[in-house]
Amino acid sequence: MFRYRLKGLVGLALVALGLLGLLWPGAPGFPHAAAQGVPAKPVVYVLPIEGVIDLGLAPFVQRVLDEATQAGAAAVILEIETFGGRVDAAVQIRDALLNSPLRTVGFVNKRAISAGALIGLATQKLVMSSGSTIGAAAPVLAGAPGVEAKPAEEKTVSYVRKEFRATAEARKRPLLLAEAMVDADVEVPGVVAKGKLLTLTTEEALQHKVADFSADTLQGVLQQLGLEGAEVRHAVPHWAENVVRLLTHPVLSSLLISIGMLGILLEMRTPGFGVAGALGIASLGLFFFGHWLVQLAGWEELLLAGAGLLLLVAEIFFIPGFGIAGVLGMAALLGALVLSMTGAGDTAAVIVAATWRVVIALLVALLAGFALLRFFPRLPFARRLVLAANLGTGPEHGSAPLSDQRWMGKRGHAASVLRPAGIADIDGERVDVVSDGALIERGAAIQVTHVDGNRIVVRLVPGSPSPSPEPLKRNEP
Repeated sequence: MFRYRLKGLVGLALVALGLLGLLWPGAPGFPHAAAQGVPAKPVVYVLPIEGVIDLGLAPFVQRVLDEATQAGAAAVILEIETFGGRVDAAVQIRDALLNSPLRTVGFVNKRAISAGALIGLATQKLVMSSGSTIGAAAPVLAGAPGVEAKPAEEKTVSYVRKEFRATAEARKRPLLLAEAMVDADVEVPGVVAKGKLLTLTTEEALQHKVADFSADTLQGVLQQLGLEGAEVRHAVPHWAENVVRLLTHPVLSSLLISIGMLGILLEMRTPGFGVAGALGIASLGLFFFGHWLVQLAGWEELLLAGAGLLLLVAEIFFIPGFGIAGVLGMAALLGALVLSMTGAGDTAAVIVAATWRVVIALLVALLAGFALLRFFPRLPFARRLVLAANLGTGPEHGSAPLSDQRWMGKRGHAASVLRPAGIADIDGERVDVVSDGALIERGAAIQVTHVDGNRIVVRLVPGSPSPSPEPLKRNEP
């Protein structure tokens, strides 16, 4: 009996071991994912490069590249549609693309102009849709909104030209063509004459080996890359990244400066602290916050702006008039604004252009403040806020009675000692008067200088003898 039980236990153990062998991952016959014929899909990230190339775009591109690297993406496609923007922002994006281990693809649809051309050249593969263009990357100095941009100085042109050449070297693209996009002095026989900037169409870019192939849709790009079955993930900027791009936009940043200066100027013209001052400080705060996030404004600029605001507050609340504290405060604030609009490596011409933007924004604020103070009370809705009624004249309105105006300029003599109030005898009438501050003895000649409210102000007539005061009479018991 014991022997049969032992055989049964051994059989159960063998069956259990067999099941474990079948289920063990390393055992032969284990159903691997590859053996089941379910390979993992490749992942492709698509991020848009559109609108103005600003410093708020660079952190977005870097974040997408980092996420794609962690996800083991097969490629990152940059869909480019831009007329350009800031050179320093494009250089940051260019560096991020060159340093990325990922397969990067630039899809120009429909244009990559100026800074967009540098971004396109920095990708490993450059694809262009039909009717697209790339090039025209000469650096210019953009002024305030509405002011025509000016060509940059030779130092800036040389720097940008070498950035394009180095990028073309890294990606094995024609060097002279990259330089000709920036500098009109670069001549490429048969392609572009001296004195002309290079801009290539899709066919020209393919012919001169600037672009690798052509595709009209994103699916066409994926097919050319052999990734037609890939999982496409469209990158979207976070709300914070959108806010940063909005705050650092050249038009909005200039508008924030104008509103901030306008609020401060109106606050200095009105007593106390009100809506104008709060709006001005909030506008400047948004300006510095956006430029601090893109690493243009550092602690130095923030401290300089804070010192300027403190000096202006002291001028408004504690120091009468507008003096040295106000001038220093305004200068410190303007200096902080200029420094927050320039980055490392900017030339003197760039700093001058930033200064002009701030000066023009200040002039706009001055003109707006003048117009607001002059014409605002006349607007229909402003009449409810500003008292414009005529108070009238006469005793019922708190002004001098009309009958008192007849004493103006007349002479008489003091009927009592004026200390400074007292009684005067003018044209045979006793009139309550007040002196202009001096003690006038009884009997002295006086003259009415002005009538202020219910006061008739007199002064001692120059050259008239002052009578000796009468001796005080003692009260007899």
